[in-house]
This record gives sequence, C-alpha cells and structure tokens, in this order.
Amino acid sequence: QVQLVESGGGLVQPGGSLRLSCALSGGTAGIAGWFRQAPGKQREFVAAIRWFDAYMRHADAVKGRFTISRDRAKKTLYLQMNNLEPEDTAVYYCAVTPRAYNTGSSYYNDQLKYDYWGQGTQVTVSS
Repeated sequence: QVQLVESGGGLVQPGGSLRLSCALSGGTAGIAGWFRQAPGKQREFVAAIRWFDAYMRHADAVKGRFTISRDRAKKTLYLQMNNLEPEDTAVYYCAVTPRAYNTGSSYYNDQLKYDYWGQGTQVTVSS
C-alpha cells in the first residue's frame, strides 16, 4: 500500500523559507503534487511534477517563490518555499498517482486525479 509521509512544516516569519518533504513508500509515482488548504477555504493546487522527467507545473500564486522537485533514488518529493507570505499559511498535502500525463494535460492541477495523499503538514507564516 502506498504511503506518503510529509515533514518540514512549521512557523516562519514573512519573507522566510521552508522546505517540505514527502517520503513515498509502497509504490511508484507517475505524477506527484502538492496541494494546500487554508482555514475556511477549499484545497487548492500548488505544484506538480512528472516523476520520470521532472516536468513541473506551479500555480500562479507561487510561481517564482516555490519550486517542486523530486529525488528518484530517495523516492522523496520536495517543495522549496521562499519569500513566504501570510497568505501561504495552510496545511500542505502531498499526493501521487501512478499515472503519467501529457505535458499539456489539465490533470496535473486536478486533485481528483491523485490517488494517494499524505496526512498534511502545517505551514504558518506570521510575524
């Protein structure tokens, strides 16, 4: 059974940085992504990566500040978050699907296309 274990969340001041990790076990990833859910809001797409060639996609709200990456040998997904803003405060979830999609597919952003989810890690940006 696929398991995803996230780590790296915490409290950080505006302008600071955090790196989230998501360790994958029990299966393989075709696409891996990060989503987030702020209090009172729906869960939203943050970034996704195609595992075999590292094709990436980022939400407009985080472009230039966040970078998704993966280490194939360690089977670990990362989200480097720089220049954090209070609006980035949320629970961050990693998710994977064994399927791989074409570069132009809209499925990367669609949480319904992901089969396995981590438990979430809290990121709080506050002074």
